[in-house]
Amino acid sequence: MPTVYLNGAFLPLEEAHVPVLDRGFIFGDGVYEVIPVYSRRPFRLADHLARLQASLDGIRLANPHPPETWRTLVLDLIACSGEEDLGIYLQVTRGPAPRDQAFPTEVRPTVLIMPLPLGTPPARLAEEGVGAITAADNRWLRCDLKSTSLVANVLLRQLSVDAGCAETILLRDGWLTEGSSSSVFVVSRGTLLAPPKSHLILPGVTYDVVLELAAGQGVPYALRPIPEAELRSADEIWLTSSTKEILPVVRLDGRPVGDGRPGGLFRGLHAAYQEYKRTEMRGGGS
Repeated sequence: MPTVYLNGAFLPLEEAHVPVLDRGFIFGDGVYEVIPVYSRRPFRLADHLARLQASLDGIRLANPHPPETWRTLVLDLIACSGEEDLGIYLQVTRGPAPRDQAFPTEVRPTVLIMPLPLGTPPARLAEEGVGAITAADNRWLRCDLKSTSLVANVLLRQLSVDAGCAETILLRDGWLTEGSSSSVFVVSRGTLLAPPKSHLILPGVTYDVVLELAAGQGVPYALRPIPEAELRSADEIWLTSSTKEILPVVRLDGRPVGDGRPGGLFRGLHAAYQEYKRTEMRGGGS
């Protein structure tokens, strides 16, 4: 049974309980992060904690810990897990209070940290690619907050499961936003494209890594709105996230993307990403 951290204590998962009136349970009033860990080293921890802070600011909830305390808790939980590679899930809710949509006058945040299987994609998916479908982006207008209120994402992701695909790529009013649980990149005429960060898109940590690597590799890229027609005519489409890392989409709504195989830019950036990970695991990265 894995060990988790809940409100100041490390304890077995089966002994971790929160009150029924916790606002995270009642309203989804909370935020979360998932941090990949490779060889017992959290990947881009500072970036994940910065995004957690931005999400907490967005829901007007004070951060219960400074970054150095979060770091210590994460490292302690990694030590408890005994695993080399895993995911670390952080969740902060506004805590227990009488059921009323207005903020409680006394806030007692609930803080949970628990290990998860990392679930990175098998190597064959980078060689073969994956399928995706498209759907209308019917989520709320603060997708930049990593909120626990995820029912829209759950329903959209299930559409791709039902279709036997890896992801649902979202379109809002004819423009690409992101996937139900990933960022989306497009390659068109040798240029790597991505929608710019906005309130309609979660600021992805892996998104940032890909752009850094593209710059380092001399790959031309642009951040700009991407119309649906450009998505559908793309030479390459990639999915990125902390757990997906970088995955090539070779079929979109049943039609081949490019020649139906992972493209050359993907192969180059995927190799660069794997090397960057190895550097981080050796302690030579950020």
